[in-house]
Amino acid sequence: MPLSPPVAREPMHTRRYSFEAFRRADGLWDIDAQLTDTKTYGFDNDYRGRIEAGEPLHGMWLRLTLDEDFLVHAIEAVSDHTPYAVCPAVTPNFQRIVGLRIGPGWRNKVRQQVGGVEGCTHLVEMLGALGTVAYQALYPVRVRRESEAPQPGRRPPLLGSCHAFAPDSPVVRKQWPEFYTGPGAATDDAAE
Repeated sequence: MPLSPPVAREPMHTRRYSFEAFRRADGLWDIDAQLTDTKTYGFDNDYRGRIEAGEPLHGMWLRLTLDEDFLVHAIEAVSDHTPYAVCPAVTPNFQRIVGLRIGPGWRNKVRQQVGGVEGCTHLVEMLGALGTVAYQALYPVRVRRESEAPQPGRRPPLLGSCHAFAPDSPVVRKQWPEFYTGPGAATDDAAE
């Protein structure tokens, strides 16, 4: 169901994100991200002069290279369009992400390494979303690998990560019945 019809309004600003995942020939994975901000009107900028309507105010790219265990092997950060001349100088700091593992606490780890004055708000924001894109790309590979070598009793990493994967959800009851805690769970049956 789409959003409700809006009241009369004028477009002013557009932020576009693009994320793509690639399996590399060497067995690693690349997740490429792009952020572009544009305005519907032209305006003066102290650093760049005039920025015309539709011209990127922000144009930034990230490439995160990781393995199937979500360990970051490499990162590239590029800021081609920025509102200030000093912005691109911070991109080398993103090398601090190499060696981190995407998983619980990913966004906090990223902020510890490149948050605040050590990074760029927009690139940090993209890195947070890159974590979820990595999961979407690699989850089928991980499931296949784990089904070939199952580990009974191992808690699924997605358990408790969203409404659908709540321990009392019908999704969990079907996919991981041993971890289901809702009505009719094994512990309820044993108590009766």
